[in-house]
Amino acid sequence: MPSSNAQPIPAARPVIGEEEIEAAVRVLRSGRVVQGPEVAAFEEGFSELVDGRHCVAVNSGTSALHLLLMALGIGPGDEVIVPSFSFAASANAVRLVGADVVFADIDPDTYCLAPAAVEAAITPRTAAIMPVHLYGHPAAMDQIMAIADKHKLAVVEDACQAHAAALNGTPVGAFGSGGTFSFYPTKNMHSLEGGMISTADAEVARTLRLLRNQGMEQRYANEIVGANMRMTDVSAAVGRVQLAKLPGWTEQRIANAAYLSEHITASGVVTPVVAEGARHIYHQYTIRVSGDRDAAMAKLTEAGIGNAVYYPTPIHRLKPYWEPDQKAGRDWDLPETERAAAEVVSLPVHPSLTEGDLERIVTAVNALGENL
Repeated sequence: MPSSNAQPIPAARPVIGEEEIEAAVRVLRSGRVVQGPEVAAFEEGFSELVDGRHCVAVNSGTSALHLLLMALGIGPGDEVIVPSFSFAASANAVRLVGADVVFADIDPDTYCLAPAAVEAAITPRTAAIMPVHLYGHPAAMDQIMAIADKHKLAVVEDACQAHAAALNGTPVGAFGSGGTFSFYPTKNMHSLEGGMISTADAEVARTLRLLRNQGMEQRYANEIVGANMRMTDVSAAVGRVQLAKLPGWTEQRIANAAYLSEHITASGVVTPVVAEGARHIYHQYTIRVSGDRDAAMAKLTEAGIGNAVYYPTPIHRLKPYWEPDQKAGRDWDLPETERAAAEVVSLPVHPSLTEGDLERIVTAVNALGENL
């Protein structure tokens, strides 16, 4: 049990400081609160994270995925290859445009799409591949892009957990046809709520701007059928403050993860693996636990260490996907996905951790070795 004066260490700790509050109040006082100068400035600033690509701000990471698929012309009759080991939004966006989800297995070390599994999943109907840079580790984009080029497929990067991650010096969101980011409060940076889309194609960027704003660039001059998925200037102002802090926070996450990986020595616990050339930015610090995971998590909670499972149920086993697949007589052979869902546990790694917090986490995890 933690000592009486030891506060529980939360798994995540969203930051809303005085600078964020002041930015929000400044915008509210200005009267320009939706799709104004703050949004434009946020888009310009975020572009520096994705090698200068066009950036389009929207109201969530899910909207970012949805609109990017729409802008690329993906819809009914198309298939999109998606990992099942991800948050449901990855697959939901595909369903929302009327396309079919094809699940592919993951690499057991990085938890990202396995290129060989992607290649095996391609059919004449495949229109796109959606690699998810899970937990902040970049997918094998060099190999995935080679597969996409070979088969002339779009690549939609789900980078919602991977702000500032990179592979061989290229940032995520700068590889494929487009990239998507989330600014939900638990992400490495946030805008209260929001999302961003990056693309190298100016026409795709213009289409995205139309789609997020009822299909119009000029008021009442609707060019296409669109929706209201705009970002507010309040969110953008908060996002700009957080964007300036992101480099320091990222380095702290990486340092925290390095400390944990160096000092966690419990048998039955596997610490995160980082692929060669990858910059893992640790949205989550995810270990594998052999034996009784529920008991291990209970022990961590008892010791005051926040922990969680991302994700206990693979997408293909969720009701909206499982039931139609069963009716169609279809099942997915995803052994690494199933194994990861049964073994992973995420520990605190956020930049608010103190040295004492890190020591407590290590002590609690190493104590599990006696019971695994």
